[in-house]
Amino acid sequence: MIKKTKLQVEAIKNGTVIDHIPATLGIKVLKLFQIDKTHHSVTIGLNLPSSALGKKDIIKIENVLITKDQANLLALYTQNATINQIKDYEVSKKFQLTLPEKVNAVFSCPNSNCITHNEPVETSFNVICKNDILFLRCKYCEKVFSREIMAECN
Repeated sequence: MIKKTKLQVEAIKNGTVIDHIPATLGIKVLKLFQIDKTHHSVTIGLNLPSSALGKKDIIKIENVLITKDQANLLALYTQNATINQIKDYEVSKKFQLTLPEKVNAVFSCPNSNCITHNEPVETSFNVICKNDILFLRCKYCEKVFSREIMAECN
């Protein structure tokens, strides 16, 4: 018996596919990469079936190639997602995600007294991982925040 499957999200000729995003994080990933501000064609699948995750989100961006450094920002949300660069409908490059040591100009500092809210300085956070729990420390006010707080504030 032949199993018939159908792609739920259309293939792209050239661009980037961000796959195996845990369900409910797809919208946050859109904002992280500022995909919501692009003029390129974007296909989003939310709560799609996944044998590994149960449910997953997927994002396909035509004619945009996400770099390795940009891909590593995704590790702040999940290290199990995959990022594939696509050329002529084929995967030309696949990125393994690693946590960055620093994150600059991505998140706003949740501390309302931080200098980054009043001075023209770029935000900067050191990434800290303790017991598989992720924290970010502001370079300026030195306060430490959980990944969840950072994601909610941005």
